[in-house]
Amino acid sequence: MKMINDITFLNPEFLWFFIMLLIVIGFDFSFKKLKNSNFKVSSLKFLNQPSFKSKVYPFLIILRYLAITFLIIALARPQILDVSVQTKKSRGIDIVMAVDVSSSMLAQDLKPNRLEALKSVAKEFINERVNDRIGLVVYAGESYTKTPVTSDKSIIVNSLNEIVFDGIIEDGTAIGMGLATSVNRLKESKAKSKVIILLTDGVNNSGFIDPNTSANLALSFGIKTYTIGLGSNGNALAPIGLNSDGSFRYGLTKVEIDEKLLKNIAETTGGLYFRATDNKKLKDIYDEINKLEKTEIQEFKYTNAEEVYRIFVLISISLILLEWILRTTIFKSFI
Repeated sequence: MKMINDITFLNPEFLWFFIMLLIVIGFDFSFKKLKNSNFKVSSLKFLNQPSFKSKVYPFLIILRYLAITFLIIALARPQILDVSVQTKKSRGIDIVMAVDVSSSMLAQDLKPNRLEALKSVAKEFINERVNDRIGLVVYAGESYTKTPVTSDKSIIVNSLNEIVFDGIIEDGTAIGMGLATSVNRLKESKAKSKVIILLTDGVNNSGFIDPNTSANLALSFGIKTYTIGLGSNGNALAPIGLNSDGSFRYGLTKVEIDEKLLKNIAETTGGLYFRATDNKKLKDIYDEINKLEKTEIQEFKYTNAEEVYRIFVLISISLILLEWILRTTIFKSFI
């Protein structure tokens, strides 16, 4: 909750009277100056000495104008506003990121390679989803949950950093299994919105679950799926075999992405399909998804107005009474 204190006027049009007051003061001052210049006094020196009362008498005029000033402020109805701002956040979104970790993700058409480019962009995305829970699923020829859905972003980022192609799981691209595992992580979720971001750089060539079956499963649980096809157009420098020392041997291979399948998965579940051909486009895609999937935030403002015009009325009345008392007592001879 945030408190904002502000001073405002309910009837600000009365403040225009200050212009009239200044005009009256100007005329009054000019008239008295002219009157004093025409006033003849005795040439006797002692008569020319002003008394204490005559010196203090202009103070009465000042009291009158001060009283009018405070009265104008009172008529304008000054108020002190206390604005209470209360922010209510609805339950965040649950997101599972399904990442292809097949050997082709080491292709170097994105820099330094597809996998590292994805990890860099995904980390920014994770850190920007402050109110959401995120999980991580990895898949190649088979799939498994790297990190269950959690609100602890540091755990997700650390898990993302640990993703490498190490050959532990069977190589290949089992899109259906990756999607099915992601659905399994979200099907019990109570979140208002459930989202899967599935990324692959190839065609479905492994696994025993059909991708369309997984898409229909996601639909039945109300899970929206965004699909991303990763890879440049044409050929890319990618692993084609192993050297004698166990390192990868690279060669130009044709980039093949089953865009028709990825579009169908997205359309079936109410999501969108994106194609990332370079680092910038990949970042733009995650930025776009970040904008599309926003946590709803409601802001309520409560305004309490405290009237303060009464103090100005009291000051004005006090000044008027003080002037009247002085005029009818001490300065009675000047009237």
